[in-house]
Parts: sequence; structure tokens; C-alpha cells
Amino acid sequence: MKQSVFATILVVGALAISFAIYLYILGSPDNFSDGENREKPTNLMGTVYTGGPIVPVLITLSIMVITYVIERMLSLRKAQGRGSLASFLKNLQGSLSTGDIESAIAACDKQRGSMANIIRSGLEKYSVLAKDKSLEASKQMAEVQRSIEEATALEMPILERNLIAMSTIASVSTMFGLLGTVIGMIRAFSALAHAGAPDAVQLSIGISEALINTALGIFGGIVGIIAYNFFVNKVDHFTYMIDEASYDVIQTLTAKTK
Repeated sequence: MKQSVFATILVVGALAISFAIYLYILGSPDNFSDGENREKPTNLMGTVYTGGPIVPVLITLSIMVITYVIERMLSLRKAQGRGSLASFLKNLQGSLSTGDIESAIAACDKQRGSMANIIRSGLEKYSVLAKDKSLEASKQMAEVQRSIEEATALEMPILERNLIAMSTIASVSTMFGLLGTVIGMIRAFSALAHAGAPDAVQLSIGISEALINTALGIFGGIVGIIAYNFFVNKVDHFTYMIDEASYDVIQTLTAKTK
């Protein structure tokens, strides 16, 4: 629910900001030698405005992908916890090797983050099962393993959130850029087909529209693809660390129960 609300607010906000930028900043009469006609740009902002109605859509997509990048960076930093993961794992193993489960749980509470939450779930399950002397050690560890797997399944969507959105924006941005390019070329050829001498103004606007939309579409695609691959690799590495840490915890607890 929260994710859908965030996405809705982001889309609406990005559209509002994009159209405001397009109409009042890029489309300012000061950027054109013919003022309100807005057909003869005198600087880069005016030139971008001549890209046509696809430009605010591409700006919206760029704002969205940049927002998702920032959100993923903050979320993954939070998922790693408060301190160094290496120090946390070292302290955790030290507590488990001496059989001090309470200290290990306290270390998880102090560290927080996805890895600490997953390991804490397994340790709490172990603490409860260890009091049941009638349960075999193998069954105890099977339950602990299941608890860790369930906690991992709950944490993974948080780590992978918005990755599909970034990938989709990269593809959609490129397609919108291509659409703007085609529209611009149609306008340019229409100017060339003008009776008598070609309409130089419309020809230049058409070419500008094609090139500007191409550039903005490629920009959104590049940012989206690079961000997607970067965060997928980061999540995969973090997931591998979680699996390794969980395995070490299970092995240490198994050795203690023998």
C-alpha cells in the first residue's frame, strides 16, 4: 500500500514539476528572439523547448529514475544496518562460539538492518526451541533454518523494491525519445515539402525536436540501465552475504547442540 502511494505521488509530482519547467523555464519568452511565438530560440533552454510535447514526458521519466536511484541508495544503506557488517559478524560469531545467545540477539538489535533482522529471527527461534528438551537437535535446527528462510523471504522484497520500475523507465524513456524523433522528422519533411522555398523555421524546429527528444530519451535510458544493473549487483552481493552469515550461524548452533 505504501509503495503504491509513493509511486502515485512520484508520478503526479514529477509530471507537475516537468510541465512547470517546460512551460515557465524552458518556454520563457526571454529564451526566444520572437518572444511569445517561441519559434526562434536564442539559447539551449529555448532549443530544448522546441522539442515539443514529448519533452515534459521525458523530463518526468528522468526525474522518476533519479528519485528511484536516491531511494534505493538510502534503502540499501539502511538495510546494511548501523555499523560495519564485518564488525557485526565478528562480534556475532564471538557470542555464538561461547554460547551467549542473548548477547548475539542484543548485537542484532544494535546493528539492525536486513541481515541483523534475519539472523535475529533464527536466534530467537533457537532460544525458544532450546528450552524444549524433548525436541531432537536435528528438528530444532530445521525449525531455525525455516525461520531464517521466512525472514529472508520477507526482507528480499524490500531490497529489490523499485528495481523493475527503473528497468521499465529505461525502456520507456528510449521509446518516447524515438517517438519524439519520428514526430520531429515528420515536421522537418513537412517543411521541406512546403510549396516554393522550404519553411526554414519549421525545418529547423523539426530537426531540433527530433534531436532533443533523442538526446533526452537516451539520457533517461542510460541512467535507468546503469542504475538498474548497479543495484541488482549490489542486492545480489548483499544477498550472498546474508546467505553466508545465515549458514555460519546455523553451523555454529548445530555444533553447540551436539
